[in-house]
Amino acid sequence: MSCKNLKMICFSPTRTTRRILDAIAEGVGAEQTEVIDVTRADRVPEVCDCAADDLVIIGAPVYSGRIPLTAVERFKALRSCGSPAVPVVVYGNRAYEDALIELSDIAAEAGFKTVAGAAFIGEHSFSTEKTPIAVSRPDEDDLDKACEFGKSLASKLADGAFDDSAFEVPGNRPYKDRSPGMSASPVSSDDCQLCGACERVCPTAAIVTGASVETDPDKCIFCCACVKVCAFEARKLEVPRLLEVSQWLVDNFSERREPEVFI
Repeated sequence: MSCKNLKMICFSPTRTTRRILDAIAEGVGAEQTEVIDVTRADRVPEVCDCAADDLVIIGAPVYSGRIPLTAVERFKALRSCGSPAVPVVVYGNRAYEDALIELSDIAAEAGFKTVAGAAFIGEHSFSTEKTPIAVSRPDEDDLDKACEFGKSLASKLADGAFDDSAFEVPGNRPYKDRSPGMSASPVSSDDCQLCGACERVCPTAAIVTGASVETDPDKCIFCCACVKVCAFEARKLEVPRLLEVSQWLVDNFSERREPEVFI
């Protein structure tokens, strides 16, 4: 059967995951496409029901080899009666480790059936001019590969080639331990124009803009969406430990990695 209904469900603070999912959707070429973006809490539906004949692509970034807890919590609204699902993770050129199998398991718990999967590369959240990590990715080549992956999904669906056997994506169970939490956040410099852009993109509502910009460090997940969106370059990540991590990534993981698809 051809793909009539495609649902894209994503958590994408810096929009890199969303760009990959959009390219996959272009390749699928479904008759109808619905986007359910759970990046902000106020956009999470109470229930996200998916029919058995929907094709569902679920996308999330990778934080230290895992799906960020905020995304895990948002995805709990998912419900399905056996819809075919494609988990897609986007990582910053180091490794996706257990994130893809974790996302597949989240989908399974919600009633989905994993039929394929993929790991793509996006510019790292910590990437800056001083510490460039996978800059400008996904690039044109990445998006072309995402589109081709979508075409392969559509072809397999049309041929009825998605069977009922369990489809396993790479990863380990139990998953790797999460990195320990840290009460810190990016900060705003004197160049801040109080435009509120950082507040609008924050996925955890950690930022409040008034006479100044106030950030709750206990809510920050270091997605750095606020840093990326600031048109005045007034938002900076100056946490010493994370600056060390950024340099370590540059020193050890600058060689270009390529997307991996499993179908």
